[in-house]
Amino acid sequence: MSVQVKICGLSTPDTVAAAISAGADYLGFTFYPRSPRHLSLTLAASLSAIVPSYIPKVALSVDADDTSLEAIIAALQPDILQLHGGETPARLGEIKARFGLPIMKAIAVSEALDLEEARLYRDCADLLLFDAKPPKSMANALPGGNGLVFDWSLLAGQKPDLPWMLSGGLTAANVAEAIAITGAPAVDVSSGVEDAPGRKSPGMIAEFIRAAKSA
Repeated sequence: MSVQVKICGLSTPDTVAAAISAGADYLGFTFYPRSPRHLSLTLAASLSAIVPSYIPKVALSVDADDTSLEAIIAALQPDILQLHGGETPARLGEIKARFGLPIMKAIAVSEALDLEEARLYRDCADLLLFDAKPPKSMANALPGGNGLVFDWSLLAGQKPDLPWMLSGGLTAANVAEAIAITGAPAVDVSSGVEDAPGRKSPGMIAEFIRAAKSA
C-alpha cells in the first residue's frame, strides 16, 4: 500500500483540482487569520463544492472556539477537524462531543520528550500529525507551515497509538528519505509545494505526490 498524501493550505480552484488530479488522499484547508493560507468562509464553501466525496476534506484551525468551528464546519463541511494549537485532551473531548467529527491533533516536535505528548491524546484523537516545532527565536512563527524539518530519527522505530502523518518541511526532494527513516504511513505538505508563501504550485503538488507514492 502506497503512502497517503495530504495537501494542506489549498486556497484556489486550480490547485484543488491539481491535487485531486494528482491523487491526493486528503485535502487540507486553513482557517487561521495569521496564516497566508487562511480562507474566508465564502471561499471555503466554493472550494468544498468541487471536492469529490471520496476525498476527505480537513479543516485546520488553531485554538478555535465553538462559534468559529461551527462556522467553519457549515462552510467547508469537512470530514476531519485538524487542531493545530494548544488544545488539551479535554478540549478535544468537548469538540468531538459537540460536532461529532474525527479529530487530527498536531504534535509539535523538536526533541524526544515531545513525543510523550502524543500519548495524552490517544483516547480523544483519531489521528496524529507530527510537525516541526518552531524555535522560540523564530520571528512570526506559525503553529505549522513554517517549512521547518525536525529530526526524523526521533520517530524511527516508534509505534504511535493512533494512525499518524508526518509533516514539517517536506518537499518532493526529501519526502522519500523522510518516509524511509520514519516509516510514516502518510505525509502532509503545505509550504513544500508553494512557489511563494500561500501560493501553491500545481506542478509542485503533482511532483510531491509522485515522489511520496513511489517512495
